[in-house]
Amino acid sequence: MNDIEVEAVDSIDASMEPAGVDAPEYVLYGGKGGVGKTTCAAATALASANDGTATLVVSTDPAHSLSDVLETPIPAEPAQLSEDVPLYGVEIDPDTVDTPFAGGGMDDLFGGMGAAAGPGGEGGPALEGMPNPFDPGAMPGADEAAAMQLLLEYLDDPRFERVVVDTAPTGHTLRLLQLPELMESMVGRLLTFRERMSGMLGNLPGPFGDEDAAEGLDQLEQLNERIERLRGALRDPARTEFRVVMVPERLSVIEAERLLRRLEEFGIPTGTVVVNRVTEDLANVTDVDADWFVKPDPEHCEFCARRWESQQEALSRAQEVFRGREIERVPLFAEEVRGPEMLRVVAACLT
Repeated sequence: MNDIEVEAVDSIDASMEPAGVDAPEYVLYGGKGGVGKTTCAAATALASANDGTATLVVSTDPAHSLSDVLETPIPAEPAQLSEDVPLYGVEIDPDTVDTPFAGGGMDDLFGGMGAAAGPGGEGGPALEGMPNPFDPGAMPGADEAAAMQLLLEYLDDPRFERVVVDTAPTGHTLRLLQLPELMESMVGRLLTFRERMSGMLGNLPGPFGDEDAAEGLDQLEQLNERIERLRGALRDPARTEFRVVMVPERLSVIEAERLLRRLEEFGIPTGTVVVNRVTEDLANVTDVDADWFVKPDPEHCEFCARRWESQQEALSRAQEVFRGREIERVPLFAEEVRGPEMLRVVAACLT
């Protein structure tokens, strides 16, 4: 086999750089693992910040790769990543996020009542049909709960004009999107449980009569309000768009179709489907004229020809399945997409 030399991208002409993005306040990228969600999210966030828009890019994927794509360390707390543009980043670390439903947080919310308050505990009789909210098995997943807690915070954070989210693979993402419903239901049950117990105990001394318990009740009510605001934002097409990323392969198209159906069930607006790693000329998908881009040669390369034929079948299916949505294509590059220079090229394909 002949050695193939690929020239590195040293610089990108300024005319290639998108001067911003046409996107709402919240942009979420999702899809099957390994299709390029992180790349698309990083490219979109960089283009957004390029026009002076304060943009936060968030990774909710437990297996973070955002720092690798951007080639800069991403902290567990939002921090500015560049002195030149207002680009901020954060990789959610579940171990550093305190959620109201994690660990000893319930002790504070229920005035030290702890697990004894729930069904099966020593503090009183079980309420019929009421799951034990203190059982770790009944709690939302730590990763999804941490991501939801931070999204709640970012919704109210005045520092950021746009938030771009690199979601975890499909299964994790669907659990994340279910959390507003699940947490609202859980909070409602806890409040009902609390009110019932308060009525039963009256003015008797105990955890339901102290100041900490009242403060815990306020925290639950505030959390419920924030969950409702987040759910409203995620369902508002003027504020949110979920972009599904796939590769031109039959199985990827099928999974993307399933994801879109579930998003519709949640009421999450989806307008764009990104087909990544298409074996075609960069000039076909953007006005960028890049001499460094290694073009596929299906005419003389049997591998390229077969690959292109397979991808054409997947692309045709995608065009049919996702009719009415905007489909953006990103070509397959001969080199790994890493760093601001290559991300600007990807952004040019997405805008």
